[in-house]
Amino acid sequence: MNVNPLKDKLILVVDDEPRIVRLVRMNLEAEGARVIDASNGLEALKQVREELPNAVILDVMMPELDGFETLKTIRETSDVPVIMLTVRADEDERVRGLELGADDYLGKPFSPRELVSRLKAVLRRTEREGMQEDILKIDDDLSIDFRNFQVIVKGNPVRLRPTEWRLLYHLVRHAGWVLTHDDILAKVWGPEYKGADEYVRLYITYLRQKIEPDPANPKYILTERGIGYKFVDYRKK
Repeated sequence: MNVNPLKDKLILVVDDEPRIVRLVRMNLEAEGARVIDASNGLEALKQVREELPNAVILDVMMPELDGFETLKTIRETSDVPVIMLTVRADEDERVRGLELGADDYLGKPFSPRELVSRLKAVLRRTEREGMQEDILKIDDDLSIDFRNFQVIVKGNPVRLRPTEWRLLYHLVRHAGWVLTHDDILAKVWGPEYKGADEYVRLYITYLRQKIEPDPANPKYILTERGIGYKFVDYRKK
């Protein structure tokens, strides 16, 4: 069965030209994708942090923060697939984008069909490399439903608030690894929150109250005293 990798995926389109955004949106929505947009790099960083898109289409030439700086900042906290668009498709720009972590590159003007094709290829590749399950089973008591942004505790769905979801998402993506307070702050709230450890402690408490059998003695979200937190490495069980 030929599954469309764009169906129900959330795609962030970042371009300061409304005409380009409309064109890309129309073609992606025709493939069953959901589309959000941003007109500059600062808006894009906020969308990546808060909405957790499945992929980003990122223009290079933008006001306030160009595509290269935006990509560099995205890569500090996220491995979301990124396809870059530019009117200057010369080799130096392509190499710079790829070295910063872009997954693919497309010059303007571009064929919408080619963009869709490349985006599908990137999504297929990254899904094979990453979490492929819509529902990830941690153990008999806890599963995580990535499609519906909720956890399932002993068979019962538990809805998380957006910040709780972002926190759990990043902890699970790095299961078995200790994330420092500053790592978590950068990934969940943004780099400007560096040092605000109370945010992390408070939302760890909220999350434990929702998913742990005994929040006072957690078995999923473990504390590394003086350093940060880690999600149990469920893959070794």
